[in-house]
Amino acid sequence: MTGGAADFTRDRAADRARYDRATAHLDAPLAIVDLAAFDANAEDLARRAGGKPVRVASKSVRCRALLERVLARDGFAGIMSFTLAESLWLARSGFDDVLLAYPSADRTAFAELAADPKLAAAVTVMVDDPAQLRLVEEARGDGREEVRVCLELDTSLKLLGGRVRIGARRSPLHEPTQVAALARAIARRPGFRLVGVMAYEGHVAGVGDAVAGHPAKSRAVRLMQAAARRELAVRRAETIRAVRDAVPGLEFVNGGGTGSVQHTAAEGAVTEVAAGSGLFVPRLFDNYTSFSGRPAALFAQPVVRRPGRGVVTVLGGGYPASGAAGTDRSPVPYLPQGLRYDAQEGAGEVQTPLLGAAADDLRIGDKVWFRHAKAGELCERFAELHLVVGDRVTETVPTYRGEGHTFL
Repeated sequence: MTGGAADFTRDRAADRARYDRATAHLDAPLAIVDLAAFDANAEDLARRAGGKPVRVASKSVRCRALLERVLARDGFAGIMSFTLAESLWLARSGFDDVLLAYPSADRTAFAELAADPKLAAAVTVMVDDPAQLRLVEEARGDGREEVRVCLELDTSLKLLGGRVRIGARRSPLHEPTQVAALARAIARRPGFRLVGVMAYEGHVAGVGDAVAGHPAKSRAVRLMQAAARRELAVRRAETIRAVRDAVPGLEFVNGGGTGSVQHTAAEGAVTEVAAGSGLFVPRLFDNYTSFSGRPAALFAQPVVRRPGRGVVTVLGGGYPASGAAGTDRSPVPYLPQGLRYDAQEGAGEVQTPLLGAAADDLRIGDKVWFRHAKAGELCERFAELHLVVGDRVTETVPTYRGEGHTFL
């Protein structure tokens, strides 16, 4: 699929009717996942990956049942986790290939990892500094299992001699020689085995290039991303050659994200791509020219007041997403169409006024459906997800929170 902002192929009024029928027996607030949309999004991610496996970013899903569902599909293999405690929990739950995407300072979890053969075989930790290796050594106690390690390459685009930086501030390892030097240091260090390299180009994968109402900004983003892809493809290939020369036997090279799957997968140096948000398709992923997905994860808030003509108030709804504060971090009223926030109040902690002509057709107790700005963060607000097929809830499954885990 291709298209730009809000290029959805479904009839939104029909979807609203389906979701209302499916959850008529349930009180809001609640959250659903439309399985037809979820599966269609998964199919599109696998298609865009062009035969290379897609590693599922768990932070964008945060539900074991849905992780199992997508990993049962052809084209998907492995999990990219977000904390070490989560990684160990997933490994104990039967997931046998878990790549921790961020460095950890969890000494207790490192001791558990180094002491358990099953965990040590299933979990790979992220490193970009020798100090992180020393922390693992100090934490391992009596554990003698070999710790699998992945190095992270900084993907940021540096211009004007490094005075201008575009991209997230992640790894300090920017040059191929830096990565290769740490690879050699790991190879000489007992108790560790280098198995992978990761390079996440968030400024390409996570930034929309077709922002509605901002054509100049969108063009500038596309030009930046094209330049960033060209520069990174060369530097990533050089890095992997240098690492393989230093430490033969590298198992994987991971890159990409939902917004750049097809571009990253086309690089010869990359063996797998990562994606997660593209399964749920939250609102921040509406603004891409390279693909359009179907919103699969929604939450509903009940109408509890009708303050006046053209206004209703729903319970709660103030679920902002992480990142730089701005209106794009708020959930968006989605169904029925035509509702908007009151600029003086926005999405509130315990109540949220909504304005628009559609408000006059809503009654006390009706549901208003929202899309979260980001994917998995929705699951930090709800203990369970109701899985919808057609106009029925076919199953209700726990989120991480519903299983008693809040890893961050």
